[in-house]
Amino acid sequence: MKRIGVRDIARLANVSPGTVDRALHGRKGITEETRKRILAIAESMGYSPDLAARALSVGRAPVQVGVSLPREIHFYFDQLLAGIQREAGRLERLGVEVRYSPTERLGRDEADKAKALLERPVDALILAPGDPEALTPVIDEAESRGVPVICVDTDAPRSKRSTIVCVNPDICGNLAAELMAGFLPPASAVAVFTGMLAVEDHARKTEGFRKMFEDISGGCVQVIEAHEDEEEAFQKCFALLTGPETVAGIYVNTVNCLPVCRAIGAAGLGGKVKLITTDLFRDMVPFFQKRVIAASIHGRPYAQGEMALRLIVDHLVNGSALPPAHFLLPHIVMRSNLPLFRETALSSSSAGEA
Repeated sequence: MKRIGVRDIARLANVSPGTVDRALHGRKGITEETRKRILAIAESMGYSPDLAARALSVGRAPVQVGVSLPREIHFYFDQLLAGIQREAGRLERLGVEVRYSPTERLGRDEADKAKALLERPVDALILAPGDPEALTPVIDEAESRGVPVICVDTDAPRSKRSTIVCVNPDICGNLAAELMAGFLPPASAVAVFTGMLAVEDHARKTEGFRKMFEDISGGCVQVIEAHEDEEEAFQKCFALLTGPETVAGIYVNTVNCLPVCRAIGAAGLGGKVKLITTDLFRDMVPFFQKRVIAASIHGRPYAQGEMALRLIVDHLVNGSALPPAHFLLPHIVMRSNLPLFRETALSSSSAGEA
């Protein structure tokens, strides 16, 4: 296929190539409305700059990027890492090297891993802050040394990190609430299963869902922390479903949905309790097919990984400005469009994003 270039975007946007260049690299001289229009066209066309060719032409040194993600919750973070690795492979002529130092769990030993990467040294860091309070001093230290930090999936909002790449958690919670309100009668009782409310992403999805659901449905929302632990999630969900209270729907706002699916089955409520989950991986497919899962709000971790590395390399090599945040559009997954997604048929390391 013909590679999409700046001139193609300029023709579609009816502007000059120079205007496109300013929009793509955050430079002044154009209106915000024009910038947004050009960026939307570029994204829809799958445009990505040939950073390697540009860097080689000016003799830049190789780029070392430190990455620390959790091993656990592998359904999700393996995809995010695969996106980073795919982008690193695309830029191999540039000499991009990913130095990976995983933590065992989200929120555990993150500061120590980040400190070790910072001392290697590296040119940039990509981190998923499960414990933002502990990680913030390390992020601030990195930034003070001129090492930009990109947060992925979730944020350390009080840190001086350069940017975050994720789906907007407030929007994800709102989408799930609108779907749930459409599935259920008004004033229904529902539950949210989350990981840890200390995690920015989990807390904002939970609050976004609660506010929207209560506003448009008038129902009540119970919040349950399962700490990304499969056994804890199963036991708490089964107890909820077999106890005296009745819930008509459940929203799982982390990737840890399988134990909730199993608890619904064990309680004999498959298809009776409306379940909205988060993200997508192959083990979820049978639960879509059995109508246990009604819908999922997909955070596109593979695309997050690709974009995070792309942004940081473009910044280091070409001096492109990093945006305060880069939000990807969440995808709504249902039985009707399930076959369209890469995760339903391919491993996270073998194909591009759907």
